[in-house]
Order: sequence, then C-alpha cells, then structure tokens
Amino acid sequence: MRPQRGKVKEQPNRINEKIKGLKEVRLVGDNVEQGVYSYDEAIRIADQLELDLVEISPNAVPPVCKIVDYQKFLYQIKKREKEAKAKTAKVVLKEIRFGPQTDDHDYNFKLKHAQEFLKEGCKVKAYVFFKGRSILFKEQGEVLLLRFASDLEDYAKVDQLPQLEGKRMIIMFSPKKPK
Repeated sequence: MRPQRGKVKEQPNRINEKIKGLKEVRLVGDNVEQGVYSYDEAIRIADQLELDLVEISPNAVPPVCKIVDYQKFLYQIKKREKEAKAKTAKVVLKEIRFGPQTDDHDYNFKLKHAQEFLKEGCKVKAYVFFKGRSILFKEQGEVLLLRFASDLEDYAKVDQLPQLEGKRMIIMFSPKKPK
C-alpha cells in the first residue's frame, strides 16, 4: 500500500501488519488458491503478489482475509454503495392549496393536477389554508378535503385524515400501486 501524506484516516478494514493476534486465516482472492493458511504465510503471499492482505470478515472462524489492492477494494465498496443509493426510491411530495370557499372550477383544476402527480408516483399533501376569520369555516374545509379524498379514491390511498394544524387543515395521499 502506498504511503499517505497528511492526515491519516481510520480505515474500515484492518490490513497487512494491523491484523494482529491471529494464528491462521482463511484466504480468498482472485489469483490465490483459497484455503486456510497461517498468518505469516498469508502475509508472505500478499508481499509476493505486491498486494495487501485485507481482513474482510473478522468474526468468522478463522477470520477471512482477501489479497487485493486495498485502494481498488475501497473504490469498489464506494461504487457499490453509490449504486445501491441510486436504486432507492426517492419520495417527492407535491402540495395543493385550497381556500375554505374554493369554487368548482378551481377545485376540478386542482383535482386534475393531483391525479397527474399521483400517476407520476408522487405523494400529495392537500391543505385548506384559513386566513383571518375564515377559521370559522373549519367544517367547510373538512368537507372539501373529504370530497377531494373521495374523488382521488381510484388514484391514491389516504395516509392521514384531515387534521387541523394551526391555520391549515391537512390531508395526505400516497399513490396506489399500478396493477
């Protein structure tokens, strides 16, 4: 392994001489005959191949070590982690805002947007915003959100029923899985 300049980072695996207190190790690698070797013999084989002895599974009996270029080994681990992270689903939350006295045209316009968002696989957060004294119309807001939920029944399932948080009454939807 090349000497490093500057700050020395803590390494996730023990390598070469840092593997201490072992009599024998199970050796694996691309150009090595797999099997159980004494620790000294494993280090000698790694030196002959000008590679590093890396402890992969310290809890196994005997511990598993791999003969590999350590920097290349770290690079492959990072690459695998990055690919796994890219495969995880990213949840997008779209918000739709209503007033307590939203008329039918605006309601239908926002309903179409919500349907599109749900088809794309986004979660939808719909809320009624109460300004000033309009908080007196809480019931109208709740009725509006429940109507919205029933209209989106084919596209989404309700995660959270209408709930008043400050000046907002909120309902959450997540898309139904396509069949």
